[in-house]
Amino acid sequence: MMSNLQMGLAAVGGLVLAGMVGHAAWVSRRSRPRQASADAGLGADMQGTLDIEPELDAAAYDVAKFPLPAPEKKPAMDALIDVIAPIALEDVVSGDAALAAMPHTRRAGSKPFAIEGFNELSQSWELPQPGHRYGAFQAGVQLANRAGALNDIEYSEFVVKTQHFCEAVNGTPDFPEMREEVARARELDQFASENDAQLGFVLRARNSAWSPGYVQQSAARLGFVAGVIPGRMVIPASVVGLPPVLSLSFDVQAAMAEDPTQSAIRELAISLDVAQVDRSECAFQRLREAAQLLAESMDGVVTDDNGMLLTREAMDEIGAELEKLYDKLDERDLSAGSAAARRLFS
Repeated sequence: MMSNLQMGLAAVGGLVLAGMVGHAAWVSRRSRPRQASADAGLGADMQGTLDIEPELDAAAYDVAKFPLPAPEKKPAMDALIDVIAPIALEDVVSGDAALAAMPHTRRAGSKPFAIEGFNELSQSWELPQPGHRYGAFQAGVQLANRAGALNDIEYSEFVVKTQHFCEAVNGTPDFPEMREEVARARELDQFASENDAQLGFVLRARNSAWSPGYVQQSAARLGFVAGVIPGRMVIPASVVGLPPVLSLSFDVQAAMAEDPTQSAIRELAISLDVAQVDRSECAFQRLREAAQLLAESMDGVVTDDNGMLLTREAMDEIGAELEKLYDKLDERDLSAGSAAARRLFS
């Protein structure tokens, strides 16, 4: 028979063992990535819901309070950011003939290249269309983009492509002087470099990591929808076809894992490409609100790329600087979100 001491020791040992098991289970639960709620109607894999916009949590984030930017109706070319060469014709040219004469690539080096026709019926410039008739053409190449300013080699390639097109349609081009256009390109590129802004906030987990489904579910409540690339979600622009207002991204490998529930995500990025989004979308305000709301609901903190906490004062300062930037773009007729700005800052 066991003595009272032995029985006591056995009981204590059982309690210690039970405590260790309980602690291990607690640690396991804490270290396991947070999962999406089953009753929220959103599974772990949202990559197949590209054409479905989740219902917004109106109490937390009312997108309807932001005004809608008016859609633009402009031809592709703009003398503000393009070199434009008029092309005189001997006779009217069909859209089919123009399309057959187009170069195989629509770029001169790293710069977009385009040809527009003057539609005889609508009396407007447009990209050549089958069945239409054109009384004149114009060729253009972009002066600058995020790859830099148009250079001599790219200008020469623009000339060669245009000449080949003209030979096919019996046209005569009138090219601007190269030196003047290259100098204009450098000046425009300098302005763009000084006024380009791509903002990004990082949301970092305080304690427990997140599963992809948990991230997607939390972001969907604020209006984010799944993007084409795994691990990316966006808030669409108010006008269909325009660039997204905000982008949210997290680890692609975690998003594509065979069992996403076991993937651990400890940070995600929310970004804004300022020049691509119309000022009336209030994109920075929405970036700031989305970051703060996600931090509260997901137990995270908002930092910059270097891990420094972003205070309210720091965000106020960023917002004030952005307003100055918007004004500069407006003064140059390159308002954020305009067709010209989207092309220049791309």
